[in-house]
Amino acid sequence: MEETLNSEVNKPCANCGAELKFKPGSHQLICAYCGYEEFIEQAKSSFEELELQHYLKIVGENAYTETIDLLHCKNCGANQHVEENYKSLDCVYCGEPLIREDIEKEGWILPGALVPFKLDAKKARTIFKNWVRSIWFAPNNLKRAALDPEGLHGLYVPYWTFDSNLFATYQGQRGDYYYETQRVRTKNGMQTRQVRKTRWSPASGTVEGFVDDILINASEKKRREIPNKIAHWNLKELVVFNSKYLAGFVTEKYTISLKEGHHQSFQEAKHIAYTWIRRDIGGDTQRINHADIKLSDETFKHILLPVYISAYRYGGKEYLFYINGQTGVLSGTRPYSFWKIFFFVLFIVVIIALISIFAK
Repeated sequence: MEETLNSEVNKPCANCGAELKFKPGSHQLICAYCGYEEFIEQAKSSFEELELQHYLKIVGENAYTETIDLLHCKNCGANQHVEENYKSLDCVYCGEPLIREDIEKEGWILPGALVPFKLDAKKARTIFKNWVRSIWFAPNNLKRAALDPEGLHGLYVPYWTFDSNLFATYQGQRGDYYYETQRVRTKNGMQTRQVRKTRWSPASGTVEGFVDDILINASEKKRREIPNKIAHWNLKELVVFNSKYLAGFVTEKYTISLKEGHHQSFQEAKHIAYTWIRRDIGGDTQRINHADIKLSDETFKHILLPVYISAYRYGGKEYLFYINGQTGVLSGTRPYSFWKIFFFVLFIVVIIALISIFAK
C-alpha cells in the first residue's frame, strides 16, 4: 500500500476545529477564527544532501519516496497539489478552473527542505496594488484584479539544487593589451592615435573547488518561467521539510526530472568552471581552447521555494505577476489600455491645438 503524504491530511485547530494555516514569517500554524497558534516542531538534524548517482542508477527519472494528490491544469499543464480543504480550485498560473474529481495520485521525491513564506497574503497584495498604481495606462480591470483577495495565490515552486567537487584541466591563451602609436591621414591632416593590440601567450593548468547549491527550476518553462528578477532566495533560511509549512498554500510538483535537472546543472557547472579558468589564466582577455571538466561527490536536494502569483487575462493575452514570498521583490509583464493611451494622445493634441490658437 502506498504511503500518502502527510500534507494531504487536514490540520484542524485544537481549540475550535477550524482549518490551521501556516503563518508566514514564523514557525507556527494559526487559526483564522479563534487565533489559536500551534508551533511547528523543528527537526533536530539538518536536511540531508542525497547522493546523486544512487538516485539516478536505482530509481532513475521517475524516482519517488512518497505519493501526492495532484490536479493537472489542462490549459497550461501545471501540476498542483491542493490541500483537501483549500477553497480556491483555479490554476494559480492561468486561472483555469480545476476539477477536484480529476485528482490523481503521483509519486515524487519528497522535498528535503523548503524556504518558508515570510510575507503573508495581505503584505503581498499591498506590494501588488502599489505596483499597479504606479504604472501608466493600466486597464481598470487590472486595478480591480489587484484588489481581489482571491486573485493572488501563494505557491511553493519546486527546485533541484546540486552540489559537487569540480576539477578541470585546460589549455588556452592569455591576452595582454598593449598600445602602438600610429599616424593616420584625416581631413585635418596627419594625426597620431593609440591603437590597442593584444599579445597572446600559451596558458594551461588546473582549477578545482566546491560548487554549492546550483539552483535548477524543476517545473517546465513554457509560459510560466519564474523571472530572473525574483528568482533569488536566501538559501541559508532553508528548513527541514515539514508538511505543516504547506498549509494554506499550493505546492507545484516538479515536471523536470532529476536526470534532466542534473543535465542542466552540469551546464551551469561548466559556466562556473570557465569563470574559474579565465581567472586562473589572468591577463586582460582569455581564450579557452579546451577544458576537461569532471564533477565528483555529487549530491542533490529537492527543495520548495515561496512565490506569490497573480494571473490576469486582457485582450486575449495572459499576464503573470510574481512576488518573491521571502524578499517581496515583484516582477511581471503588464498590459496597456488602448483607450487610455488614445484619450491621452487626444488630450495632448487638443492642448497643442489650443496653445497654437491662443499664440496667434
